[in-house]
Amino acid sequence: MITIDPKQVSTAQLHGYMLGAVAPRPIAFASTVDAKGNINLSPFSFFNVFSANPPIMIFSPARRVRDNTTKHTLENVLEVKEVVINICNYAMVQQMSLASTEYAQGINEFKKAGFTELASETVQPPRVAEAPVQFECKVNDVVALGNEGGAGNLVICEVLKAHVSEAILDSDGKIDPVKLDAVSRMGGNWYGRAKEGMFEVPKPLSTLGIGIDNLPDAVKNSKVFTGNDLAMLANIETLPNNIINGIEIDETIHEEVQQFLLLDAVEKAWQKLIKTK
Repeated sequence: MITIDPKQVSTAQLHGYMLGAVAPRPIAFASTVDAKGNINLSPFSFFNVFSANPPIMIFSPARRVRDNTTKHTLENVLEVKEVVINICNYAMVQQMSLASTEYAQGINEFKKAGFTELASETVQPPRVAEAPVQFECKVNDVVALGNEGGAGNLVICEVLKAHVSEAILDSDGKIDPVKLDAVSRMGGNWYGRAKEGMFEVPKPLSTLGIGIDNLPDAVKNSKVFTGNDLAMLANIETLPNNIINGIEIDETIHEEVQQFLLLDAVEKAWQKLIKTK
């Protein structure tokens, strides 16, 4: 067994050990707004439930290890003390990952990741309509744990209203974990899935994916592609050069493209998707 002194290793190395060991971690898919009303949507795996009476959840947007900058979510909850914590399931995991892209301030990740904004009843930030569970919360406090890169910021949220899809309930009206099919974070690119164990989702491009909003209509309007498929196709820096030749709209072709996406072969998927005649 190796022994690690946190003071003797880099923050990035320690971060890797901690995230690899403390797993699986639930995911808070947090929607917030700033003082100007700009909407932000981002996932956080430093998250859990801490009280039922009062109903308290806490998530932590940590300062970035690489450059000690803060995330838009943290800046937003300091300006507008409200948040919606959306629960992510497998059907939306690729879109959720795309939403974690570090787009510029003011860019709406709902649009980039192809999610539907659903008006909340008690708070300003919108809910993610596709999320099977949504918690409208007020932010009671934000506790900074440090000022250096990697330091967390505990966002202490009190649930004001919860919304639960009937599709995930069992015959007794309780949440069925299999129907929920929640996803969780492991170390590296690994995720956990309630139904089938572990799987990988490559991290979004650091150069910024184009987003679902910039996909050709023939792709966005496909009757075959799921939200996860669209998110994978949108996680590219630019559209292929020969996109001018047009996109295959044949459903059979789209089903073949989908098979490439299941293998994480996004480049091959695009090659198949572009008309060659």
